[in-house]
Amino acid sequence: MENEFALIQRSQEGDLDAFNQLVLHYQGQVFNLALRMLGSEAAASDAAQEAFVSAFQGVKGFRGGSFRSWMLRITANACKDMMRSAKARRAISLESLGPDPEATPRSKAESPEEYAVRAEMGAEIQRGLDALSQDQRLAVVLIDIQGFSYEETAEIMHTSVGTVKSRLSRARENLRDFLRKRPELLPSQFRLDS
Repeated sequence: MENEFALIQRSQEGDLDAFNQLVLHYQGQVFNLALRMLGSEAAASDAAQEAFVSAFQGVKGFRGGSFRSWMLRITANACKDMMRSAKARRAISLESLGPDPEATPRSKAESPEEYAVRAEMGAEIQRGLDALSQDQRLAVVLIDIQGFSYEETAEIMHTSVGTVKSRLSRARENLRDFLRKRPELLPSQFRLDS
């Protein structure tokens, strides 16, 4: 990718090709954030598209700092808008709840049963994420799934580091409680004997 600063400047002047280079660079991160926030590939695709349209319309107002944080803040806001909107009522297909029948296990060492358990656990974790408040979900997704620092997450969420830590702590506790109600899905080393 060409120098990000130069691409941003050209984008601010209305250069669509320059902005498209930024889109190509950040599309994976934007889509992954939207997918974890919304739990559906179709909704995530819509949110990512909305985020990039909003970013292009607002790029003239970008005043520096981390472009990635700015882009992910726009994405998080697009996701929140979708969740609040009546259009966010999504039907969950039976295929999305289980493993993809066309997919093969990740490694030759993984049996079909292990793959099915892992896929079911992944779907259950997504349901746990879906049960969190928007702010808690965003904190977990950014820090625990995407690996952002507290400072980067605070910038994306447009809040303080202390607030991020508080939301993350509550989110982890809520996810822990959610998963404890489903002990059969947890591998034995993660089960708590009551």
